[in-house]
Parts: sequence; C-alpha cells; structure tokens
Amino acid sequence: MASSSSTLLDPQSSLSHSCLHHVFPSFHGADVRTNFLSHIVKEFKSKAIDLFIDNDIVRSKSIGPELIEAIRGSRIAIVFLSKNYSSSTWCLNELVEIMHCREEFGKTVMSIFYEVDPTDVKKQTGYFGKVFEKTCEGKTEEEIRRWKHALAEVAQIAGFHSSNWKNEAEMIEDIATDVSNKLNLSAPSNDFDGLVGMESRMAELMPLMLELDSHEVLKIGIWGPPGIGKTTIARYIFNRYSRYVDLSVFMDNIKTKYAKTACSDDYSVKLDLQKQFMSQLTNEKDIKNFSHLGIAKDRLKDKSVLVILDDVDRPVQVEAVAKENSWFGHESLIIVITQDLKVLKASGINHIHKVNLPSYDEALQIFCMHAFGQRYSKDGFIELACEVVSLVENLPLGLRVMGSYFQGMSEQDWTEALPRLRTHIGRDGEIASILISYDSLCDEDKHLALHIACFFNGESVDIVECCLAKRFLDVTQGLRVLAEKSIISMKWGKIKMAELLVQLGRKLVREQSVSEPGKRQFLNDAIGIEEVLSDYKADNSSVIGINDETCGDIECTSERAFERLSNLQFLRIHGDGINPRSMNHISQKLRVLCWSSFQMTCFPSSFNPKFLVKLEMPNSKLEKLWKKTQLLSNLKRMDLSYSRRLKELPDLSTATNLYDLDLSYCSSLVKLPSSIGNAINLNKLDLRFCSNLVEIPSSIGNAVNLEIFDLHECSSLVKIPSSITTIASLTSLTLHSCSSLVGLPQNIETVTEPHHINLNGCSSLVKLPYSIGNATKLEELDLSGCVSLVELPFSIGNAINLRKLDLTFCLSLLELPSSIGNATKLEELDLSHCSSFVELPFSIGNAINLQKLNLSYCSSLMELPSSIENAINLRKLNLSYCSSLVELPSCIGNAAKLEELDISHCSSLVEIPSSIGNAINLQKLKISHCSSLVEVPFSIGSLINLELLNLENCSSLVKLPSFIQNAVSLQELELSEYSSLMGLPSSIQTINNLHELTLNDCSSMVELPSIMRNVGRFLKCLKLEVLLDDINLESLEVLSFSECSLLESYPESPTYIQELDPWMGRISRLTRLVLSGMKNLVSLPPLPDSLFVLEAENCESLERLGSSFRNAYMMLNFRNCFKLNQEARDIISRTWTSAYAVFPCRKVPQCFTYRSCGSSVKVKLNQLALGISTKFKACILCADSDGVNFPPLSQASVCCSIMSGGNARTACYKKVGRVSSGHLYTFRVEIETEEVTSPELVFEFEIQFGNVNSETWEINECGILQILEVPHDDSHY
Repeated sequence: MASSSSTLLDPQSSLSHSCLHHVFPSFHGADVRTNFLSHIVKEFKSKAIDLFIDNDIVRSKSIGPELIEAIRGSRIAIVFLSKNYSSSTWCLNELVEIMHCREEFGKTVMSIFYEVDPTDVKKQTGYFGKVFEKTCEGKTEEEIRRWKHALAEVAQIAGFHSSNWKNEAEMIEDIATDVSNKLNLSAPSNDFDGLVGMESRMAELMPLMLELDSHEVLKIGIWGPPGIGKTTIARYIFNRYSRYVDLSVFMDNIKTKYAKTACSDDYSVKLDLQKQFMSQLTNEKDIKNFSHLGIAKDRLKDKSVLVILDDVDRPVQVEAVAKENSWFGHESLIIVITQDLKVLKASGINHIHKVNLPSYDEALQIFCMHAFGQRYSKDGFIELACEVVSLVENLPLGLRVMGSYFQGMSEQDWTEALPRLRTHIGRDGEIASILISYDSLCDEDKHLALHIACFFNGESVDIVECCLAKRFLDVTQGLRVLAEKSIISMKWGKIKMAELLVQLGRKLVREQSVSEPGKRQFLNDAIGIEEVLSDYKADNSSVIGINDETCGDIECTSERAFERLSNLQFLRIHGDGINPRSMNHISQKLRVLCWSSFQMTCFPSSFNPKFLVKLEMPNSKLEKLWKKTQLLSNLKRMDLSYSRRLKELPDLSTATNLYDLDLSYCSSLVKLPSSIGNAINLNKLDLRFCSNLVEIPSSIGNAVNLEIFDLHECSSLVKIPSSITTIASLTSLTLHSCSSLVGLPQNIETVTEPHHINLNGCSSLVKLPYSIGNATKLEELDLSGCVSLVELPFSIGNAINLRKLDLTFCLSLLELPSSIGNATKLEELDLSHCSSFVELPFSIGNAINLQKLNLSYCSSLMELPSSIENAINLRKLNLSYCSSLVELPSCIGNAAKLEELDISHCSSLVEIPSSIGNAINLQKLKISHCSSLVEVPFSIGSLINLELLNLENCSSLVKLPSFIQNAVSLQELELSEYSSLMGLPSSIQTINNLHELTLNDCSSMVELPSIMRNVGRFLKCLKLEVLLDDINLESLEVLSFSECSLLESYPESPTYIQELDPWMGRISRLTRLVLSGMKNLVSLPPLPDSLFVLEAENCESLERLGSSFRNAYMMLNFRNCFKLNQEARDIISRTWTSAYAVFPCRKVPQCFTYRSCGSSVKVKLNQLALGISTKFKACILCADSDGVNFPPLSQASVCCSIMSGGNARTACYKKVGRVSSGHLYTFRVEIETEEVTSPELVFEFEIQFGNVNSETWEINECGILQILEVPHDDSHY
C-alpha cells in the first residue's frame, strides 16, 4: 500500500507543521523575479494559490528562522532552477532545507528548469556548473557536499522544462494547474470535522493494520450491530489512506444495491458487482466486454488497492470483488463491513474487528456535537446531557438522533422532554432515543417516516414525492424535516434510512396490530403477508403496502388473494409463489407495482393503471401489458427488463411524465410504438440486448428530453432514424454491438449535446457519415470492434472537442486521414489490434494534447512518423507486438513528457535510437522479447527518472551495459529468460532505489556480484557457478537452488552443501525457498518469518531445523526427508499452518490428544475453550492400499467432514499436492461454535483426486488436537 507500513499508518506524519502558505518558491531573483515569476504569481492568484514571497526579508549567507518556518509551513515547495541559481548561497541553503523537508516530512517538491538543462544541475556542468564552482570558492567541504547532494536530488524530480513548451504562457498555465491539483489532493478533509472517538477506534484497529507488514494483501472484517459506527470508521480509513495506493473504491449499501433477485443467479450478481467495482475503481463509466469474472484479477494483480465493501450480507458479494489475495498487488487492503460474523468467516477473513460502543466520555462528546455544535455541554445543561447519554446507552446513532432532537431547546424544554425518554426505556433500551425523536414529530411526519421504513427506503426522492403526493400535504417539507432530525439522509437523489431506524419503524407498524396483520398499514414479514393473502374473507382494508423481501419464498395459491385489500397502493413481491390470477382482484388505487417473475402473459382487463407511478415487472412472462389504451399520466418509471416474451408495448400516448423506461433483455420485442414520441419527459431509454428489435420509430425525435439512449447488443437493428438528431439534450448514445447497423444518420452533427457515442462491435459498419466531424460537443467516439470499417471521414479533424478515439480491433482499417492532427484536444488514440493498419499520418504530431497512443498488435505497421516528437504531451506510447516495426524515429527522445514506452515483442526491431536518453521523464521502458535487438543504447543511462526496465528474453543481447548504474531512479529490472546473459556488471549494486531484480531462467548466468540486496526473484539460473560469501539478498522473495546444478561456490556445489548461511534469516521479504534435491543438506538456519513456502523435498540428509516457523500461512514440504531428528519433526507437527505440512512419520504424534486408526476420530470438546469459532489441529497418516505410489503429478486434496449432533458439514478442503505413503499431513480445521450442537464431534477424512474419492489410498491413522489458546503470533500451540 505504501513503501512502508509507517507511511500507511501515520499519513499525517508527512507534514507535522501547520500550513502557513500553499507554495514556497525558491528562485534566483535576477533570473526570474520580474518576468517568469511575476506571471506565475498572477496565474497562482487567479487559482487561489497562496504563494510566499520574500520581498521584505534581508538576504544573507544563511537563511534565518523566518525562512525555515516558511519552508516547513508550506504544502508545496517549487524550486525555480535557472542559470544563476547556483550563484547564490542563499538559494543553495534554501534548497538544502527544502530537500531535508522532502526527506524527513514527505513535503511535495516540484522542480522547474528555466533555461537550464537538468543534467547540468545534477552534475554541476555547463554554465550552471561554472557558476556553482565560483560559489564554492572558500566554502567548507561539508557545505559543498550538502549543496551537491541537494542539487543532484532536485534534478531527479520529474519537473517542468522550459524548452518543452512553445511559449511561457502555456507552461505557466500547466504549472498552475498541476499545483492546483496537488493542493486539492493534499488539502485537509472537512468530512470528519467534529468526529469523536476515532483515535481510540483506530488504536483498536491498529494491531490488524500492522499485519500489512507481513502480508502482501490484507483482508479485515469490521463487524457490529446497526448504528454502532462501522461505516463511519471505514469512511475515515478511506479518507486517510486512499492517497497511498494506486486505486481505491468505497462501495456502499452492497446488501441493497446488489441483492439476489428472483431473476438472477449468484453468477449474475457477482458479474454485475465486479463490473461496478471495476467501474468505480478505475473511474470508467462504461466498461466494455465485461463478460467473465477474471477481469478484476487480470487488471489489478500489479496494483496496490484500498477496497471497502460496506453493508455486506452474503459471502458471494466478497467473492465477486476479492475472492483471492492474488487478484491484487502488494500492500493492498480489503475491508469488509457487515452485521453478520458468518459472512466474514465464510469469506475466509481471519482478521476481524468487532466495533464496540464508545466510552462514556466519547458518547457525551458525540451527543454534544449534535446538540450544541461543540464537544462539550453548554452551561447549565451538563447534568441533563449526561442523563440523556446514560439513557441512550452510548449507541452512536441514538446519540446523533437525540442530539438533533434536543438542538436549540431551552433548559425547561429539556427538563420536560426527559420523562418521555425515561418512559420509552422500558420498551427497548437500544432504541429509546430514537423513539423520543420519533414521538416529537407531528403526526404527518411520523406517517411519512413509517412509509419510508416499510416501503420506500432507498427509493429516489422524485418517485416518493409523486407516490405520496395525495397522502401528505407537503412531502418535500416532510422529507426535509426527517433529514434535519437525522431520521433519513438524502444523497444523490436517493432517500436512505439507517437499518436500525428501519427496524424501529417496522416494529411500530407491527405494534398497530400484533395478532391481526390485516389491520396494519404495511406488511413486511413473510408470515404476515401469507396470512393476509390467504385469508381473503377478513377485512384487510387497513393495509396500504406490501413489501416482500424474501425473494420469492411466499406462497399463496388463491385467485382471491388481493380481493379484500381494497386500499392497497404499494405492492412489491417476488417470484411465482403467488397466483398471478389474483391480479384480477387487485386494487384500483395502486401507485407502485413491483412484481418480478410475474407469470401471466397479459394483465387482466380489469386492471387499471391510471394511478401508477412506478411499474416494475422484470423477468416476467408478459407478452403484452394490456389490450386497450390506458391513462398513464402518473407513470414515471417502467421496468420490463428480462421479459424475454414481451412482443409489444402498449400505447404510450398518455405517458407524458414517463422518465425512465427499461426494456433491456426483451429479446422478443420487434418494435416500439410510434406513441413513444409522446413521452416528452423521457430521460433514459434502455433497450440493451433487444436482439430482435428491427427499427426505432421516427417519432423518437419528439422525446426532446432524452439524455441517455442505450441500444447495446440490438443485433437486428439496421438503422437509426434521422429524427434522433433533433434531440438536443442527448448526452450518451450507445450502439455497442449493433452488429447489423450499417450506418448513422447523415445529419448526425445536428445532435448538439452527445458527449459519448459508442459503436463498439458494430461489425457491419463500413463508414461513418462525413458530417460526424461537425458534432462539436463530441468528446468520446468508440469504434472498437468495427471490423468492416475501412476508413474515417476527413471531417474527423473538425471534431474540435474530441478527447478519446477508440479504434481497437478495426481489422480492415488501413490508415487515418491526415486531418486527425487537427483534433487538437485529442488525448487518447487507441489503434491496438488493427492488423491491417500500415502507417500513422505525419500530421499526428499536431495533436499537441495527445497523451496516450496505443498501437499494440498493429502487425502491419513498419514505422512511426518523425513528427511524433511534436506530440509534446505524449505520456504513454505502446508499440508492443508490432512485429513488422523495424525502427523507431531517431527523434523519439524529443517527446519530452513521455513516461511509458512499450516496444516488447517487436521482433523485427533492430535498434533503439540514442535519442531515447533525452526522454528525461521516461519512467517505464519495456523491451522484452525483442529478439532482433543487438544492443541497448548507452544513452539509457541518462534516464534519471526511469523506474522500470524490462529486458526479458532479449535473446540477441549478450550483456547488460555498465551504464545502467546511471539510472539512479531504477526500481525494477526484469531480466528473466535473458538466456545469453552471463553476468551482471558490478556497478549495479550502486543503484540504491532498485528493489526488484528478477533473474528467472537466466540459464547462462555464471556469477552474481556481491551485496545484491535488491534481488527479488532468483530461479533456474542453470549455469550459476559462484555465489559469493558476502552476498546480501535482503529483498529476496523467491529463492531456488534446485536447478542450479553447476553452483560451485556457496561455498560448495548444491550437491555437497551441508548448511545454508545464517544470512538467509535476514532476507526479510523472502516468501518462497526451494531446496528440493539438495541431498547433502544436513541442517537449516533460522529462516525469515516472511516465508510462505518451504520446499525441501528429497533432502535425504536433512536432520536439523534451526528454529520453529511462526508464519501461520506457511506450507512445509519435507517429503522423503527420512533423517529428520525428533526435534525437527516436533517443530513441523507443532506449526499452526493454514496450508499444510508434510514429513515422514510412522505414527500419529503423542501431541495429538485424540488419535484413532482409520479415517475417523471422535473428539470430546473442552466447553471452556469455545469462542466464536473452535479451532483444531488435524493430521492424517497415509498408505497406498496396493503398495504402489500414485503418479507423481496427481494433485490430491484432503476433505474433512465434521459430524455434530447428527448434522454433517464439510469443514475444510486442503490441497496437499501428491500423496506419499508413510508421511504425516497436518493442517488446521475451524468450525463456528454456533454449529456445535453436541459435546462430541466426529471428524471424517478422505483423500480426493479432483472431485473423485480415491480408492487407491487409505488413511491408516488420524489425529485431532483442540486448540485451547492460540498465542499472539497465531502459529504454535
């Protein structure tokens, strides 16, 4: 998540001083004060950026306390490096202090190279260097050393170079924008002003957060009852730590938004949830081709992420976005918030934080914040406030509600209100505070609150206002009152009521008639709903709303179910359990009808929808709605999605207020009624996957308020009516995968507002209308997958606001028009997989705002135009798999802002131009699998900001050039499969920032230099002969000697190695160690706690282990290590591993309390040790029944079932590799205590290969040990 856990856990440590100014500038006055700097000051003022100016400070040789305070008190320091900057000791001392603050406090420092070269600054050469030498005359060596170090450091910061801009005005505007963005990111949040008790909450969480030190990915569960503050804690974590990861997302209301409906299965829920997760995480509104669940893993495996899932109620929701830790990069944090502990256990989340009530002092502060607007009580109120807090029992939600209730009251009002609160305590202490707030409402607002709790929670404000307009005098005012009382919140147009308040509201409604549900206003429980629907003789006229949340579990076969529900206005039911013919007797007063999986093909003739505001019938069997024209003037939303038999829509001529029409997946729908044009307020029309829809009526042009029109996968649609161009409000037109669509209307340019046109997958589209370029508001044009598209019209250059053009998989596209250079706002151009594409036009250099250019898999592309150097803002250039590309333009390095260049798999590329060294902002350079590349230019050493260099499998390269040492910022160096590489230059050890060096399959590698502290992966170096004694592999993650058969100095060949060096225990990042086949290895030293996998199979002489293993997630493989002494065997059998351990053994060790012959064992529980879950250590001893080992590649698993009180469940399923006779396998098993229904448990084990039980292998013995107390390291007992 960050470079170290300390950064993550104390984000405020980066700046301990208060912010006196936004920006501190360090500059040489004579060079910039009256020109460049004065313009900067003016631009900063226009953007409200406070700049410290030292006009009144007398300059001397040293900087005084006022300057030091100003430097430390600014959020950003900008160093203006000009020709004479180094002539001033004042400037140099300022710079030393600035760089000190950067190193010590994490201060943001920006560099601006004004008419000076960064290399001259770094190395003190050229005119800049001469001036510096003169300044150094007579100075002490220590002063000069500090100055040189500061200059070298600041020169390495990717900054602004005046030579990269055509004029100063543009440069100054870009600088000001960049500073503004940085300030926005670093500005302290006001979201948690007044938040009480968060320090203690974080202190409770800190032990779990610290686990990030030893985990690549950490999952934490936050668990507790409603209203206790779980979401508040999570939002605080998100606000504090999201800036320290690559990507972050807070997904709220998971239970409500992604519930399983009658028309969806678990896979659909997971796919939809993962798509929304990726959309929010990557800030992509419409992710294309999201067709399977492997996308998150593929996209995020190298990214550090912060993911917070709020209000989770099913394990499948966690599986959708965070099933495996391997989906995410190192130092990722996943937080799952739930009321149900079972969800966390089922999801394999072991780090669980139970949220407790705040302390009394904190509770008093929370209450006072809402009652008085401050953390303490007003004079005269302290005793009253303390009594309220005591009565509310410290529940945060109750404290907030009661604080809002008492706000503004006089002391006398408080005194009069408290007796009512004391009275309510007798009903239910936990919700007493909320009851008193509820009782303070007028009758109308009370009823409104109950309507929301029982039916409208999560609904849009406008739907609620329309539905309840006839029942309440002023719904809008009532909602405002409820929000002011903290009973509801209204965000993004939705009404949200806290779960505890929902439960309270429904409890109050049940109390209207406990024994006769037909006399209540609303029915929410399955029992009450079934009773009322089944008793059609009773008077049920009190019921106005039925809300079935059981997803189809209610059964009622009577056709008269709704006959006595004469006042029913709001109905939400699911599934086919209720007789659909009961619709014949449905109330004529219905305002909301939501019935998923409705089984009738048409509404009965008696049905009257004239009062309907919302009609939702997803996944129904409807073929049509009704036969005659109906009055629909109140209808605002109609959802018939997934009604695959629907053939026609009713007459919509009276639906003048229809706002949202969802017909997605209505695959039998052939056409829309011409009356669709009468829906003049229609805002969103969703026709996705209407695969038989042939045409759109021309009257659609009358829907003048339509903003979103989605025709995704309308595969039979041939054309779009020209009348669509009259819809001035249209902002999004999606024609994704309309495979029969042959063209767009000729006058498409008259659509004045479409920001985004999506034609992805329109495989029959041959060309675009010439007028497309006149769509002046168009920002994104997606033509990916238009495999028949041959060309773009010349007018595309007129699309003056076009920012993104996606032409991925346009297999027939040969070239772009030369006018493309006129699209001066174009930022992203994607031509990947355009296999026929031959060349880019020279004019591409005129696209001065182009930032991303993707030409990967353009297998016919032979060269780039030299004008690419003019793309001054180009940051990412991807040429991977351009197999015909022979050379890069000699001026490629002049693209000064280039940050990423990928030329991997360019198999015809012979050389890289030396100008690449001029691309000083280049951070990532990928040259892997360039099989024709003979050498890497010396100038790469000039890339002072280069962080990643990938030379994997460059088979023609013989050695790594020594100049690599100059790449001082290099962090990752990938040399895997570099088959001709014989050694590394000794200078590589001087690259201090290098933290990952991968040497997998470097089969010609003979030796490594010493002090290789940065090696990350070291595998299969077949010809490695020497491993020096002083080698330091402190960053090593994977180490394998199993195939280094020529190793002669360690100090011996692996065949003869008897001991490993003690330094092995200091490799603190080592996660996997492979020693298999080292036949003379006698002992192991203490190994690092970071180790996850230890493979020591076939170490025939191994006897001793240097220490125990403390990593609870470790896998230990000691197969065929028959000489292990008893102490070593005890260490292995005691290891509390969540994976498994295996070693040779003749019988189950005595440490297992319960032992048995065969595959089952009975255990008597120690009842005193039962906690939330009960943990056991299990073992099995195997033998093959036929005396023949199973094939060595067979992957076996051990299935453990537990029988408790006659009920059996599978407790664990462990993959243990291949099964070996005469070996003991140990692993851990857990069972939730609430599932234990008997003081005795029976454990049954069996070996499986795939999903098939093995009859070849027998379990001779098995054993169980109940873990009574697990130490803090969770690894031994």
